[in-house]
Amino acid sequence: MLGASLKPERASWKAVQLLRQKGHEVTAFGLRAGRIADVDITTELPENQEIHTITLYLGPINQLPYYDYILKVKPARLIFNPGTENPELYEKARQAGIKTEYACTLVLLTLNDY
Repeated sequence: MLGASLKPERASWKAVQLLRQKGHEVTAFGLRAGRIADVDITTELPENQEIHTITLYLGPINQLPYYDYILKVKPARLIFNPGTENPELYEKARQAGIKTEYACTLVLLTLNDY
């Protein structure tokens, strides 16, 4: 997850909780280190880690510094949650062979469609 927040009212915080409840392994990156449930939020991007899905909780302007990282780790899927829609990154990821979707991680998890 890119854009994890320590604030319980944030969708990213709720998504970490629900991902763990559903049994998914989570690596969370945020601007502040901390912990959500049993997941550490790191302020350094994980290197040499196979990543299946990146779910974005950063607005388009804040995504720019992470383009190269996302394209380099080449996850199987990139989810743009509501408010993170970014046609430029969407197209770059798609051209790199990354499945891209505008969706809500919370809704996907709730519907068991994650």
